[in-house]
Amino acid sequence: MIPRIDAAQLARGETASLEALREAATGVGFATVFNTALDAQHVCDVLETYRKFFKGTDADKAVLDMARTGANRGWGAAGSEQVDLDANPDFKQFFDVGFELPSHHPLSDKTVYAPNQWPQDVAFRAAISGYYTAACDVSLALLRAIARCLGADPGYFDAAFQTPMALLRGNFYPSRPAWAGARDFGIATHTDYGCLTLLATDGSPGLEVRKRGGGWIPVSAPPGEFVINFGEMLEFWTEGQVKATPHRVVGGDAERISVPLFFNPSYDTNVAPAGQPAILAGDHLSARYNETYVHLQSKT
Repeated sequence: MIPRIDAAQLARGETASLEALREAATGVGFATVFNTALDAQHVCDVLETYRKFFKGTDADKAVLDMARTGANRGWGAAGSEQVDLDANPDFKQFFDVGFELPSHHPLSDKTVYAPNQWPQDVAFRAAISGYYTAACDVSLALLRAIARCLGADPGYFDAAFQTPMALLRGNFYPSRPAWAGARDFGIATHTDYGCLTLLATDGSPGLEVRKRGGGWIPVSAPPGEFVINFGEMLEFWTEGQVKATPHRVVGGDAERISVPLFFNPSYDTNVAPAGQPAILAGDHLSARYNETYVHLQSKT
């Protein structure tokens, strides 16, 4: 079962909610949360902002094609990402924005802090930037609850998120085409690379979570509720207490829009288990991006 958790109760430190979060983090690796600082209308507005962009002309989107930037900012066409090398490239469009650093910052040359690429529509930039800030705040509050439910100080992770490699993505999954075969997915089976993922969706089905004993659990949440899951970095960082669980989107008859925020720590954060050789968060994330983004695969 995937727990459904009241975020306001987590913030108050209520025992039952913290225990449900602990079970989710150390067990199935997924939960749904509600009653956050992001309300349903805000989420619906952002979903529609992305929908309008994805329904725009190919020419307008091509100007922002991340394959031209050499980083992971801007638009990716269907087939631009391949999370499983045993499957075909993923059948979805996406648009990525992330944290930017001033040019004088010592980490500003890292591609994980590359400049964002924005369409001409100023309303798009305002809507996505505002949501990005709010989603980071919600994610940090959830991460504090995770620290607490694992028996650590609630501020245990805070210092690692001063310059977060937080990436906000809009995903557009079209209906599954008739030609799709066993190697074709909206997004193939994978674990998230980073720390915490806060996922908003339009409520359409499609996301499936792998059970520990085999098989798949469908999971969805209406706008205003969120699916959360945990990535590889957090599994390292907590010495395996928190689980990064494989998941996928096969695709179905309906279009689907989802908006994950991948909430990742600063580049130079050591996420290795205690006593093990250092694993810098930025090195891990960069390596995984190089494996995943088709336009970066040829450079590795």
